[in-house]
Amino acid sequence: MVSGKQKRLRRIFREDGKTVIIPMDHGVTDGPIPGLVDMQSIVQKLIVGGADAVVLHKGIARNVDTGKLGLIIHASASTRFGPDSSRKVRVCSIDEAIRLGCDAVSMHVNIGAAQEPEMLMKLSAITDECDLWGIPSLAMIYPRGPSIKSEHDPEAVAHAARLGAELGADVVKTNYTGDIDSFRKVVQGCPVPVVIAGGPRIATVENMLRMIHDAIEAGCAGVSIGRNVFQSTDPTKATKAIVDIVHEGASVNESLRILGERS
Repeated sequence: MVSGKQKRLRRIFREDGKTVIIPMDHGVTDGPIPGLVDMQSIVQKLIVGGADAVVLHKGIARNVDTGKLGLIIHASASTRFGPDSSRKVRVCSIDEAIRLGCDAVSMHVNIGAAQEPEMLMKLSAITDECDLWGIPSLAMIYPRGPSIKSEHDPEAVAHAARLGAELGADVVKTNYTGDIDSFRKVVQGCPVPVVIAGGPRIATVENMLRMIHDAIEAGCAGVSIGRNVFQSTDPTKATKAIVDIVHEGASVNESLRILGERS
């Protein structure tokens, strides 16, 4: 018998066990930044590009048709104007997310931040509520705080990923560590699928695609990359290039051809 949670996960992960998620929850943190002014338009471009799922806050999810894309409702928030942008508070209930037709719910946690204990309690609570209703949970969990020397430190990233799984998340999103060998250890130490974040705009498209290719090589289950897609010159092509690597096993050069950057 297939559970409700498994059915929902199948709307996010393909049969190969991998996924291309485009998070677009940035409007709460940063406002209507370039790429996220016309939300319906960007969602349509992602659908054409072959993305598997999007991450949206509840208000946008009410007003945008996500079509066949898996819908992940983001349940935590902070703004860049707040006294501590690393402190994420809960802003959505599981009931609301279900009413919006969610396939999963996500929660952001920064380990090493001053409010880490509070965020861990909220993550643990929300994974329990999600499990009760058969809703997959995605922990966006990063090493960020005064005690963290680097957000990409392999030991800190491995701890973050494992923490998400330990507190009940079905999927963990975290930073790439910079090389295949160290990230393979992150994946091996986490008993649930790991997807990588894109973070701030990456210097070149080739660097982004190389990071994705190497993360997949290390055993990563996919990506959750926002700015480097919706702020690209052609979000549809950028999505197709990523999908080509994640789902088709394309090389970096092959995926660059989709973008017209290799002959």
